[in-house]
Amino acid sequence: MKKNPQTISDAADDLVASPNAGETVARKPLRLDYPQTIKVGFAFAIIMLFWTAYDFVVPLLLENAFGLSNMMRGLIMGLDNLLSLFMLPLFGRLSDKSKGKLTQKMGRRTPFIVFGTIAAVALMVFVPISAQSQLNRSADVRASYTAQLNDNAFMSENLTMFYNEAVDGTTKYCDLNFLAMNNISEEQFVALRYDSKLESSGGFMGTGTKTYTYDGETVELSSIIGDKTVEEIIAGNAAYEKYAKAGMNTWVSERVEANAVTSTEGKTSLIFYMIILFFTLVAMATFRSPAVALMPDVTPKPLRSQGNAMINLMGGVGGAIAFLIYTIVLFGDSIYNYTIIFAAIGAGMIALMTCYLFLVKEKKMVNRCQVICEEYGITDEDEEKEELAKLGGAEISKGSLSVIAETPADGAIDNGAEDFAKDKKGNGASFNEKIEARFNAKHANLSPEERKVKLAKAKQLSFFLILAAIFMWFMGYNAISSNLSVYCVKALNLKASVASIISGVSMAVSAIAFIPVGMLAVKIGRRKSIMIGFGLATLSFVLLATPLIANADVELAKAALFALFYLIAGFGLIIANVNTFPMVVELAKAEDVGKYTGFYYTATMSAQAITPFIAGAIMDKWGNSSLFAYSAVCVVIAIVIMVFVRYGDSMQIPKGMKLSKEEKKQVMLDSMGDAD
Repeated sequence: MKKNPQTISDAADDLVASPNAGETVARKPLRLDYPQTIKVGFAFAIIMLFWTAYDFVVPLLLENAFGLSNMMRGLIMGLDNLLSLFMLPLFGRLSDKSKGKLTQKMGRRTPFIVFGTIAAVALMVFVPISAQSQLNRSADVRASYTAQLNDNAFMSENLTMFYNEAVDGTTKYCDLNFLAMNNISEEQFVALRYDSKLESSGGFMGTGTKTYTYDGETVELSSIIGDKTVEEIIAGNAAYEKYAKAGMNTWVSERVEANAVTSTEGKTSLIFYMIILFFTLVAMATFRSPAVALMPDVTPKPLRSQGNAMINLMGGVGGAIAFLIYTIVLFGDSIYNYTIIFAAIGAGMIALMTCYLFLVKEKKMVNRCQVICEEYGITDEDEEKEELAKLGGAEISKGSLSVIAETPADGAIDNGAEDFAKDKKGNGASFNEKIEARFNAKHANLSPEERKVKLAKAKQLSFFLILAAIFMWFMGYNAISSNLSVYCVKALNLKASVASIISGVSMAVSAIAFIPVGMLAVKIGRRKSIMIGFGLATLSFVLLATPLIANADVELAKAALFALFYLIAGFGLIIANVNTFPMVVELAKAEDVGKYTGFYYTATMSAQAITPFIAGAIMDKWGNSSLFAYSAVCVVIAIVIMVFVRYGDSMQIPKGMKLSKEEKKQVMLDSMGDAD
């Protein structure tokens, strides 16, 4: 028979067992409930399923339909984040204050997740449909120029213009330094041609044995066509792809853009597209903060880095589903690919939402977390009492560590304050504890009340510094992620399907690090972990800015190098993302988690609103590789800011005594009253 606990007493017994009513027993160390966290993570999987597809596919859609410049495409890609900048804090706060019948039945966050998902799915399918007619027109424009790539008059005029503009100070169409590095003169550059009638089959990304056909007929390498052998045509095509194709892609896109924004049909299509996109993004913004805030709701503070690692792992599951969908579809060469992708993504979101509803009982999970926090003495009230006691010079015991912050009678500052805490093994104090000791020593001449005010201001400063570091981190990383698909296709001349594989491999391999990263934060702290992640990302961006990739002659080698360097950034992303959000909500009280989640997204979304535009303008001015230099500078600034952060690091995982059965019942009663 199915167990159906209906009384508070039964629920409490399910949550924490005690041998006898009123008896207290030694308890085990606090540990993360991994199955529960995975269940809660289905909400984040819904979000990442959409955004992974959006960030990869929409830039390609904008490029192929409207041919927009890097700067204009970046502006549109940033609009969703600009919208979220206002909506995410709003809906985070609304879910905090949520009341009524649905809240009493489903919890504070679940109604937002359910109705937001349904609205987003209903709208998102129309995003590619709104641009379909313009995709057809743009395909015709591109085909007309591709047919002229072996025409002497057309190529000579345009390649000469490419070279002259580079001499005048722009690398928009070609990079003189790259040409000089490979000993390509102006005459050789202008003589480049591409014969599209020569096609190959077999081999893999430039490797292996191939069979060649010219205008539909099989040919040998020694066959002579016109005044060239097939081998010479192959060499000429390869040189064009290495030195001129990226610039020609940009030039053709400009012709497509001119057609899209000057014709009545193009303008109508773009306006319709933007309207549909706007309402889709509004729907997505309604439930992102509530979905993310659910993890802190059901996870005690000391475990939130580990919990966030699991949430991000579930987000990776959503991203993997998106990757499989758009990779499989993009292997087909059809202008209807985008509609197919978004329809499949919508179906996946509904499936994940169904799993969420079946597995997650929000109110019960939140109540259980409140009981555990009460048991282990880590409620907001416990923190405040402990903080006041430390400021007043009392001794507080937490597990095996005794924290002594006693003010000397004469008000003198103890120069040995950093060594104020030792555990049983004689190891040094944690970062948090050292900061507490320094604070008390520095302000020893103040009263406890004055120290409390000072401490609140110090924590507020750290809060703003954390947000600033997060802002610069997303300025750097999102500049690349929002341009990844178009960069691979236009600058590296890789197929869209190959670009999606690079993205997917990075996600899959990096996902291995989620759980170890959560444990790393427990060992060395969130702040140090974040700085390691930032450092890895900076290394990756510096490597991606070098000419190693562009100089690779074989497509497979080019893709492999890019994937390897991008993978390093992927590890950095995971380390940073797992720990930055917990640092923010560490400084929040239970009733403000949604609001602080909104603040977190204010920082991330404001960065993502402007960085695609800035990065696009830089790429238009100084070439595609400048993207990575820009991103590296942004992340270095984030590292510098994080050096000055003092609060928000991991709380020590406590040990102690369990609550009695009667005490657990009272906590359940109190938490249920709060939910109403």
